[in-house]
Order: sequence, then C-alpha cells, then structure tokens
Amino acid sequence: MEFFTADGSFSMWKDVAGIAGNIFAFGLFVSPMPTFRRIMRNKSTEQFSGLPYIYALLNCLICLWYGSPYVSQRNFMLVTVNGVGATFQLCYIILFILHTDEKTKMRMLVLLLVVFAVVALVVAGSLQIPEKVTRWYLVGFLSCGSLVSMVASPLFVINLVIQTKSVEFMPFYLSLSTFLMSASFFMFGLFNSDAFVYTPNGIGTVLGIVQLSLYCYYHRNSIEEEAKEPLIVSYV
Repeated sequence: MEFFTADGSFSMWKDVAGIAGNIFAFGLFVSPMPTFRRIMRNKSTEQFSGLPYIYALLNCLICLWYGSPYVSQRNFMLVTVNGVGATFQLCYIILFILHTDEKTKMRMLVLLLVVFAVVALVVAGSLQIPEKVTRWYLVGFLSCGSLVSMVASPLFVINLVIQTKSVEFMPFYLSLSTFLMSASFFMFGLFNSDAFVYTPNGIGTVLGIVQLSLYCYYHRNSIEEEAKEPLIVSYV
C-alpha cells in the first residue's frame, strides 16, 4: 500500500486512522448495553431518556450520507462507522419503545419518524444540487454542526465532575474510547484534507483530554460505588 496518493494525501495513514476509529467507535456503540439489560430485566425504562439515541441516530445518518460518494470523496470509513452506529441506535430505540409507557412510546415513534423525514429531506434536497462542490459544502456543514453538538455533550459531564469532585458519572473506559475515536478520526480528516471531519473531531479530542485529566485528578476522591450507566455517546 502506498503512503501517498497521486494528489499528495497520506493514503496508508488515512486508512490506518479510519480503521482505528471504527474499532474504537465500536466500544462506544456497545456502551449502553448494560443500561438496556437493566431495562429489559425490569421491563421498564424507569427514568432513562430515549432522546440521546434519537439524536445519535440522526447524527449517524447525516454523517453516513456525507461520507457517501454522492457527497464526498475517499470517506468510506465514515460510511462504515456511521452505518454500524445507526444500526445500534435504531436497535436501542426499538428496545426503548417496547419497554416504555404508552405516552412516551408515541412521542418516541413521532420523533423517529421526524428523524427519517429530516434525513430524507437532506438526501433528496442535496441531490437536487447539480454542482457537487456546493452539495459537499451543504451536507458538510450539516454534518459538522451535528458532530460539534455531539462532541460538546461531555461538557455537561465535565461540569458535573467539577461540581461533585467525583468521577462516578464519567466512566474511565468510555472517556478513553471517546478520546481514541475522536483522535483517530481527527487524523483521518487531516490525512484526507477534510475540514468537515477533522474540525469536530479535533474538538472531541481536546474534550477527551480534559475528561481523562479530570478523571486522573478526581479519581482518588471518587466514592467507591457502582457507576450509573451513561446514556449520551459522541460519533463521527
């Protein structure tokens, strides 16, 4: 495999970074499983919210469309990671709907239909744009905005850790996986010269470093008890 392509990009390193990002992302996709084992065991969603999974599904589908050859070039790794991520989120949403009360069930179904309608509108609308560069910019800004809002979600956890001086609500391996995934796709975006990829993931990498630093600082002060399972997870 060549280190450089004809246009000067880092071919091999881009692929390595993309594969690594897919591997680390899998750890994030499976992180809500303990939560759903509890939901299925108790046959109730209790006080858990299904909104993070709705938003994560929307983010994955928009980023999947951005990575497709109809919009951008040499972004197959974005298609794979977001395709798998969308599948996981859809499964979580279905399980949530099956175990929640009737009022929440109807709200979740409506939100799920809204997600599909929004994605269909983005896909159909962007395909009406004949100039591929203009289409790339439009979908790129949408995916970048979605990713920035997703990677900014740990700010709430960071604030909670500082207030409580405890890392109970910030599991180490989840924070580590988030950092490694963001860093991998940051490098992938750099090697592919794609600002719509490396910008949000660069922000995610910085926030990941902050999370890990806080964990190391407050770990000794954390209360020794079982941590609550996280509901909100970042995607490329």
